[in-house]
Order: sequence, then structure tokens, then C-alpha cells
Amino acid sequence: MDAIDLLLNRHSHANLAAPAPTQEELEIIVQAGLRAPDHAHLRPWRFIVYQGDGRQELADILERAAINNPDLDQAAIDKAPKMPFRAPVVITVIAKVSAHPKVPPLEQHLSAGCAVMAMQQAALVLGYGGIWRSGVYATDPYVRDAFELAEQDEIVGFLYLGTAQGETRIAAMPLLDKYVEFIGD
Repeated sequence: MDAIDLLLNRHSHANLAAPAPTQEELEIIVQAGLRAPDHAHLRPWRFIVYQGDGRQELADILERAAINNPDLDQAAIDKAPKMPFRAPVVITVIAKVSAHPKVPPLEQHLSAGCAVMAMQQAALVLGYGGIWRSGVYATDPYVRDAFELAEQDEIVGFLYLGTAQGETRIAAMPLLDKYVEFIGD
């Protein structure tokens, strides 16, 4: 797959199973994330890779967050500890913000978001599927405390990785004239 095909056919897989990326492949995937745009070399990311039995740690965090959230019903509370087991690997991606006169927090958050996409694309090239999820737990106060986030830090997503199951569906390409304005020749 060449780079243009990869970018123009970006897609997600929600149904993921074993086999998971190997340790060597996971290191390549994370290295792709470490190449995200990074103004002033702040390295504004933190990646926590949960795999195998390690996913239970994330399940415990999500379950406690769900129990402590008065807005969630029993079905959501029951679902929370199962979420990390929807794929063999889950990478929690955090934007770790540093004070800098030329690099505002938003730019650091966007850098972490670019890291998620780079990792998902690297997984695809290696033959794996992935899906970037966020949801209520990305901003939950209990989850934020569990990850020891400072005020401006953010969980930008949970990247689920594994072997894609079922049919690959690639959304139609949006029309350029609806989203793009070309000025000049």
C-alpha cells in the first residue's frame, strides 16, 4: 500500500480480535506516533499500552469511573469494565501539556491527536485494524485522576488495535467544493 492510498482510504474497524500486534510491531506503531508534528520538541504525549491481562487495569479504572458517575445507568456501568476487552490492545493517548510561550495547549493537544492517527495508520500498514474512541471516559474526573492529569492535559483518545473482523467499509470521499476553498492559481 503506498502512502497516498493509505491516506485517501483511511478507515476504522470496530470489530477487532486476536492476533494482536507483536511487541516489535507495537514498538513500530508507537514510534509512528512519536513522529507526530511537535513544535519546539515538547513531546506533548504519553502513550499507555494495555495488552493481554494488562487491559484489566484499564477496565478497573473505567468501572470505578462509571460507578462514580451519577449520569450513567446500570447498563453503562455494566459495559464499562468490558470496554478494554473489545480489542487485544488499547493505547490510551494523553496530551501532556507544557507551558511554552510559542506553543499553546491547543497545538499540543492537536499533536497528540496526530500521534493517534499516525499510530492507527501504522497499524493498518502492518496488517491490523484499529479504531480511535473517546467518549465520556476521556473527560471523566475519576479517569483523569487515575492518569494523574494536570489541568490542561487531556486524554485525546483510546486507540483500539487488533485483527480486523468482517468487511472493511471505507466511507465515500467528501466533496472538495463543500469543504475546500482554493484561492489563486
